[in-house]
Amino acid sequence: MRLGDFDYDLPRELIAQTPLAERSASRLLTVDGNGCRLGDHRFAELPELLEPGDLLISNDTRVLAARLRGKKASGGAVEMLLERLTGPRTALVQLRASRAPRAGTILYFDDGAQASVEGRHAQLFELRFDRDLATYLECHGEIPLPPYIDRSPSEIDAARYQTVFAQSPGAVAAPTAGLHFDEGLLDALAAHGIAHASLTLHVGLGTFAPVRVQDIGSHELHAERAIVTEALCEQIAMTKDRGGRVIAVGTTVVRALETAARGGALAPFDGETQLFIYPGFEFRVIDALVTNFHLPRSTLLMLVAALAGRQCIMSAYRHAVDQRYRFFSYGDAMLIRPAADSAEDAHAI
Repeated sequence: MRLGDFDYDLPRELIAQTPLAERSASRLLTVDGNGCRLGDHRFAELPELLEPGDLLISNDTRVLAARLRGKKASGGAVEMLLERLTGPRTALVQLRASRAPRAGTILYFDDGAQASVEGRHAQLFELRFDRDLATYLECHGEIPLPPYIDRSPSEIDAARYQTVFAQSPGAVAAPTAGLHFDEGLLDALAAHGIAHASLTLHVGLGTFAPVRVQDIGSHELHAERAIVTEALCEQIAMTKDRGGRVIAVGTTVVRALETAARGGALAPFDGETQLFIYPGFEFRVIDALVTNFHLPRSTLLMLVAALAGRQCIMSAYRHAVDQRYRFFSYGDAMLIRPAADSAEDAHAI
């Protein structure tokens, strides 16, 4: 398949710049891959759109305040954007400076913090801090809003760019499908007989990386840390045994679960995944997906096209634009039920 197969026109005014006053007040477009039936709903209706016995799985990663501003010994300004933690005091980062710092350079940040440049890996720099980095970021870092949000972060983003599930620090971007859930909606789901569980996938900056090759099969996805526990595997097996469905909250959950099932059956997993899902992929675990709208030509758009079929998804996106849905991180959502057969002469990496 070609990159242009996943393009669509999006008026810039439909890119949500701020969250709604209430998390669950967003809209929800339902997409049934069988016949490509579309339905316009409110996200608060989700309990009625699912079935008792279903299992909803969310991503419990917590977004780090991943942007720091510092200086070199010369006084030159440096801006650091975390890609991912590699240890308590080490990280891979993007650095913006007048000149790229060499290995051995010391960078200086607020409160006396220092970091040495240990090396460079393509566009990323390896830094070693003199203190626990996750703790330091909580006090001194800035929430890294996505590049399509044209404003500086505010106090509201510190709360609203985190999901109510967030527990495990390590992400540099939010698993945005989870941003629509609040405690009232979780209570309503439970009252409807829908169970809830979590896994962890720490979202990296690569989630915003553009696909630069025309043949999408040549694209290499960035690595992200994922954790799927034995207890979750058992809960999924019990759900399916009694006829329930597994509903993924977000593409990160899909990638984590399908990575854990790459051996043929779902099994516990703790490691890095580079699983790239696009049309032709055989899903082994998930039965439906709650997700936001994704960027044109993005790997996330390719993933949802693998679930419902490319033509159906592109039709759904045209409908969403016509109906003035809000797009991307702070935007509206979709509930996608898979097509019985969405294979389109492609593969999964």
